Amino acid sequence: MVSRNEVDSRREEDPRENIAYIRQMLGELRQVALGEGADMLCYLIEMAYVEAGDVQAGRRPRSVFHRQ
Repeated sequence: MVSRNEVDSRREEDPRENIAYIRQMLGELRQVALGEGADMLCYLIEMAYVEAGDVQAGRRPRSVFHRQ
C-alpha cells in the first residue's frame, strides 16, 4: 500500500512523471491480472495503460473536461 507521504510527494512532481508512474503501475497490475486469468480486468487495465501512453505521448489531453 502507498503511504500518504508518497502520494503527496507525487502530486508535486512533473505531471508527465506522474503519468509515467501510473503507466508503469498499470503494466505491473496487468501482469498480475494475466497471472490470475482475470480476462475482463486485464482488458480494462490494458485500456488504461494505452490511454496513459497516449497522454504521455501528447496524443490525448490529460482531462476530457480541462483540455490540458
